[in-house]
Amino acid sequence: MLSVVVQQANKKIIKPTPFGSVCVVWSILKNSPRIVQILLSRPGLSAENHANRLFPDSRISCCREIDKVAMSIQSYLEGEVINFSLNVVDLSKCTKFQQSVLRAQYAIPRGFVSTYGLIAAHVGAPGGARAVGNVMAGNPFPIIIPCHRTVLSNFHLGGFQSGAKMKRALLEREGIVFDKTGRVICKVLHYAPERRFNHDL
Repeated sequence: MLSVVVQQANKKIIKPTPFGSVCVVWSILKNSPRIVQILLSRPGLSAENHANRLFPDSRISCCREIDKVAMSIQSYLEGEVINFSLNVVDLSKCTKFQQSVLRAQYAIPRGFVSTYGLIAAHVGAPGGARAVGNVMAGNPFPIIIPCHRTVLSNFHLGGFQSGAKMKRALLEREGIVFDKTGRVICKVLHYAPERRFNHDL
């Protein structure tokens, strides 16, 4: 998880969702509410308990802007098509490289996937698939920055903060199809040369 330091953190709990609770941690930055972290429930750890561990002094609070984002996250998890804005998140605690990776991930549209290696090449770090994977593993803003849309070069899912089951479910809701071995079936990879790729099954 990327390191996030927040003073006077607030939190908005979203529940129920098909994937358990979600916690939006936010703060006032430059007189505007900004999300500093989104926590998804994971096997054995609810988003609320995770938030209490990471932000023990945070308080339940909300505002119009955060309520709107929370409603959009809940709607997305229920299967609706939602377009999120990066303007609501605070990327200032991320390094330049982390920001470049997260922005590249954010740009992958619904219904498409890419690979860690392709994203590394896109951000000017060819051969940096592992470094990209580390950024994805610590993505502070899952769902808004859809890290579930990146898979391994062999088309298997790879990791996800809340587990492979949720990652696959999110992709399937977005129209991604899998073969019987659990590999993504696609002929187009985002960020591939000419964005074309033949997946021979």
